[in-house]
Amino acid sequence: MSTVKRTTRTWLILVLLPAAIFGKDIFLTRSGSIEFFSSAPVEDIKAINKQVSCVLDMETGELAFQAPIRGFMFKNALMQEHFNENYMESDKFPKAVFKGKIDHWSNTAIADTAIDVSLSGSLTIHGVTRAITETGQIWHEGELIKGTSAFDITVADYDIEIPKVVRNNIAKIVRVDIAVQLKKK
Repeated sequence: MSTVKRTTRTWLILVLLPAAIFGKDIFLTRSGSIEFFSSAPVEDIKAINKQVSCVLDMETGELAFQAPIRGFMFKNALMQEHFNENYMESDKFPKAVFKGKIDHWSNTAIADTAIDVSLSGSLTIHGVTRAITETGQIWHEGELIKGTSAFDITVADYDIEIPKVVRNNIAKIVRVDIAVQLKKK
């Protein structure tokens, strides 16, 4: 392909893409939070990540979340190191991603009080993608749209291996809590 054609196509994409994205009723954040907790006989494990990105298309109810794995902060530095290097292999699998939608979006009326919603889509963790359906809540608060969800993840479902030495000390199911405050783009 000639340089002129590539340049023309690049400019066309740059001109049309903002219209396609920003012409929609989009709400987003780059500072949402995901907290996870697992209770184990030897020690409870808890971490929080406040670098979560989320985008919601108000026209369709489609949404996406992305969380950098290295963004999870633990109270214990050694626990954080083991999480990134031994379990999540953060260099190889640097992020967790959910792509999906709020079910029955056309029948959903967001109000100033929280309403229950069902979310369905695909969750990718540790290089493994699985279809999920979970519940959450969504509401307006001034100019913001807020949302929360809490659900369990089975570690083995995402090929996260726990070494035999600590297998009895680490929970096989992890509780995940998500909270976002979205602003209009």
